[in-house]
Amino acid sequence: MEQLTDYNGIHIEGHIKIHNPDSGEVFINKRNAIHYENMSIALAESLGNAGQGFIYEMAFGNGGTSVDPTGIITYLTPNSTGTNASLYNQTYTKVVDDQSVNNIDPTRNKIETRHLSGTNYTDIIVSCLLDYGEPDGQAAYDTAANAEDQFVFDELGLKSYSPTGTGKLITHVIFHPVQKSLNRLIQIDYTVRVQSLSGGNI
Repeated sequence: MEQLTDYNGIHIEGHIKIHNPDSGEVFINKRNAIHYENMSIALAESLGNAGQGFIYEMAFGNGGTSVDPTGIITYLTPNSTGTNASLYNQTYTKVVDDQSVNNIDPTRNKIETRHLSGTNYTDIIVSCLLDYGEPDGQAAYDTAANAEDQFVFDELGLKSYSPTGTGKLITHVIFHPVQKSLNRLIQIDYTVRVQSLSGGNI
């Protein structure tokens, strides 16, 4: 008698929306790249109750693009291979794990899961707010002439938790430069959809 084998898979996709919740202005609305190797490690560590692997912080950087003198933007490829992958130039991080004592504002920087009964996917919603006064050292107004300024962000990613403080990059997205300055709020709504795929029996 031939034995049946159940083939299944996991599909993961992500989407970010970066906007100003006060003015309603939307800066970025696009999909992101998944680092599948690091994501597989994170999923296994989370399911295996290893005390690490879960989403912990959002990392921001300014090394994802280059702008030539005429204003033409060149976008680098998201880093999605190699377990030691990182942002091109990380300049700021914020803890979004609302269970962590290191999260200074867990009501506005948090992680939720949403599932509709009967479906084969679950969404992880990561919310991160950069308030008026953060980061320290930002410019007063969003009029930076230099796209390489420390807080003119053009890349961000989600990183997993590690007790050593060296969490793995599990997503990475690159976008046109957006300046964080004292005169604007920036809200990031980051959705990661985890979908179970059934390949049937053979």
